[in-house]
Amino acid sequence: MSNKLAVVGLNAWFGTNQVLRNINLVIPERAVSAIIGPSGCGKSTFIRCLNRMHDVVPGARAEGKVLLDGEDIYGPGVDPVEVRAKVGMVFQRPNPFPTMSIFDNVVAGLRLNGVRRSRAELAVIVERSLRQAALWDEVKDSLHASGVSISGGQQQRLCIARALAVEPEVVLMDEPCSALDPVATSKIEALIHELERQYTIVIVTHNMQQAARVSDFTAFLYLGQLIEFGPTDRIFTTPENKETEDYITGRFG
Repeated sequence: MSNKLAVVGLNAWFGTNQVLRNINLVIPERAVSAIIGPSGCGKSTFIRCLNRMHDVVPGARAEGKVLLDGEDIYGPGVDPVEVRAKVGMVFQRPNPFPTMSIFDNVVAGLRLNGVRRSRAELAVIVERSLRQAALWDEVKDSLHASGVSISGGQQQRLCIARALAVEPEVVLMDEPCSALDPVATSKIEALIHELERQYTIVIVTHNMQQAARVSDFTAFLYLGQLIEFGPTDRIFTTPENKETEDYITGRFG
């Protein structure tokens, strides 16, 4: 298995508050890597550094390297917009644009990136993306309805379709199921298994059972530091670090 992302000496701050400390981590290609750890340990900050979303927060900064196929996304002259086209993101709460139709929500990222396509070409992209997000059959007859007229679980899959429409190489998911009911959650988890055949996926989750179900690899973060990373089966059955074992067995967190 080859590697898609390599994180080297990553540090991150909000103002003077350092939230990530010297993270070194290699993320395998076409696999699901879960990031677990107690609230406030830096999980969301970490994945936001993987596509330079951390940059957009006033007073936030990062140092170190994040190599995407060997190229440093923090290198001189690198356009963050191009980085985010290659490394898409799905947020904790479904956030479709409420004034846009389902159709326009899917192609919003393309338009923001200045991609020009005919209506017919866009229709092909919309169908492909919604099929990839396992949503096409549910919304194909209501593409012109508002993006917020569908259920919360459908809205989250719509946001996944929006991320896929720009044809990223990596998909980041920041607790994508935390606002969803168990049925919607199981659909997102099934979708993650489908998508990993084609994409590298990094998922932040506070739910350790979910990490065990959906991921191939797991990283445990604590107090802004990477404590342990490895195959999920090993992390959950024979962790090498006592802090990992204490967290997984519920002694803290």
